[in-house]
Amino acid sequence: MPELMSVEEVVQRVLGQIVRLDAENVVAVDALGRVLAEDVVADADIPPFANSSMDGYALRAADTTGASAEHPVRLNVVADIPAGHVSERAIGAGEAARIMTGAPLPPGADAVVQVELTDAEWTRDDTADLAGSVGIVSAADAGDNVRDAGEDLRQGQAVLRAGTVLRPQDLGVLVSLGRTQVSVVRQPRVAIIATGDELVEAGEPLGPGQIRNSNSAVIAGLVSQNGGIPIRLPIAKDNLDAVRERFAEALAAQPDLIVSTAGVSVGAHDLVRAVIEELGELALWRVNLRPGKPLAYGRVGSVPFFGLPGNPVSTMITFDLFVRPAILKQGGRPLAAPVTTAVVTEDMTFDGRETYMRVTLRQDGDRLVAETTGTQSSGALLSMVLADGLLIVPAGTTHVAAGTELGVRLLRA
Repeated sequence: MPELMSVEEVVQRVLGQIVRLDAENVVAVDALGRVLAEDVVADADIPPFANSSMDGYALRAADTTGASAEHPVRLNVVADIPAGHVSERAIGAGEAARIMTGAPLPPGADAVVQVELTDAEWTRDDTADLAGSVGIVSAADAGDNVRDAGEDLRQGQAVLRAGTVLRPQDLGVLVSLGRTQVSVVRQPRVAIIATGDELVEAGEPLGPGQIRNSNSAVIAGLVSQNGGIPIRLPIAKDNLDAVRERFAEALAAQPDLIVSTAGVSVGAHDLVRAVIEELGELALWRVNLRPGKPLAYGRVGSVPFFGLPGNPVSTMITFDLFVRPAILKQGGRPLAAPVTTAVVTEDMTFDGRETYMRVTLRQDGDRLVAETTGTQSSGALLSMVLADGLLIVPAGTTHVAAGTELGVRLLRA
């Protein structure tokens, strides 16, 4: 019987055969959550001109020396500058221009005094002629309330790096730079095949001995969650022609990865193994893991293939450990999984395999406490619904005492 392989050894073997996908151009404003395939460099200063950060009066700071509420400095108002308009009128000694937030600073001005520090009275819809003068009641320094050209971004500055997962604020930067298109890593297309005569889809009546096909829905959600595009195929019944047909449909969908559940062990009706060996190549690995010891990996044609166990919890855990990093690498995303540490509350025994226990987490003073969700059966999908994370029991461990601190692979953001 083949020797059991460690989880880390399997992950490294898989990642050694997975490559990042190529790039594609997409509409910049629709690129939320996509991974940049290029560095984005500012081709202009942002903002492109000095502008006011306040509603008030643009002026020369030197003209406000000594200004106070008791002794306001009175300046002649010679221009009105709304946002989106440029004033050609230069501000000279003893002059000011009414200015709105975001409007370009006029020539000659080096500061803005907000309206609250003047004796001016504005209304929201002030369309009356400007007052001939304004009293400044507080002295200003050069640069007050002025946003310089390039304050945000400088021309030639590397703004976003390749590999960045684009957030809303990143989209704002792209638009500020006038980008309508952006180069991103193509999203992995993942074909999903569930096998078994016992499976029926939601909405279909259950016959004797049948269950719902929850695995396809779970895997599709996990694929989407990790930046991929799920392609759900109909259930493959337990006969060679049906399994061949499903894998032919999978290849026709031009996926970057194929994932199946069940049918890759040594049972009399485990037919996926035979079909994969017809269409490509298959490696059956026994992983030192609980739950989820049997794992198939190979290629269908030129497409990487994972054959996962059929029990729902085993499906989810083997996906998280092995398929997830493959999808992330294809999509150019960071591979690290969110991990913390927590203290267990009870004595536990194990069989020596690397074990992933479903646990809830709670804060107890300065420590995080892990408690099991109840049954650890690999068929109990509710245990994953309840879990905040997977408690990682290292290989070779047969006993863990209450109070021991162990790693936890987080399942909730």
